[in-house]
Amino acid sequence: MAPKTLRGIVRALIAPALALGATAGPASAPAHAAVWNSCDQWGNTTLDGYTLYNNIWGTGAGSQCVWANSGTNWGVWADHPNTGGIKSYPNSKKVINKPISSLTSLTSTYRVTVPSAGAYNTSYDIWDTDYDYEIMLWVNYNGAVGPLGTAQGTVSLGGHTWNVHKGNNGANEVFSFLRTSDSTSGTVDILPVLKWIKDTKGWMGNETIGDVQFGYEITSSAGGLDFRTDSLTVSGG
Repeated sequence: MAPKTLRGIVRALIAPALALGATAGPASAPAHAAVWNSCDQWGNTTLDGYTLYNNIWGTGAGSQCVWANSGTNWGVWADHPNTGGIKSYPNSKKVINKPISSLTSLTSTYRVTVPSAGAYNTSYDIWDTDYDYEIMLWVNYNGAVGPLGTAQGTVSLGGHTWNVHKGNNGANEVFSFLRTSDSTSGTVDILPVLKWIKDTKGWMGNETIGDVQFGYEITSSAGGLDFRTDSLTVSGG
């Protein structure tokens, strides 16, 4: 996979706005009756307590535009070339800012419409406040994509069965949970996943969970593909 170091920096919005030179103008995106849209590389806004990011962070990226009717109903049109390496992670983020031991619940529901072509995953990306640990939950994926690190077996947690991988990108630990069968809708009980990592495996301590992001990690979408988040909720505390 492409370096996650840059991804973590970009998502924290502390990276310089380096021009890719291929970010499209608004004419490249399909029409949506949206309250907000952006084709800017780092385009972002806050709606209904969620922050939306266009987040075109990878090298060799093409055009991408994000639109939103709300923080939980949004989508992205992307035309990235059929080459290796992650090009972007458009997402909607909810900030939690609580230690794992202080959380009494942390759940999410999702319903998406994704293409049958391209190379991508639909995933939660969960970070501690220091960006030392990254927990990815892949609910579906397509094409030539794969997780960082080595396989750690299969586990049933939070209402789903996952293939688990553990790795390090040189800046932070990465724990990837890949659903054993693709889904386009469901509910994830996130807190048992965090407790399993912390208590059962001992892979991290009582970290303060900062961001819960949900979006599309896109490697290729040649010709232009649509990814739509029809509904999303993240709740807990």
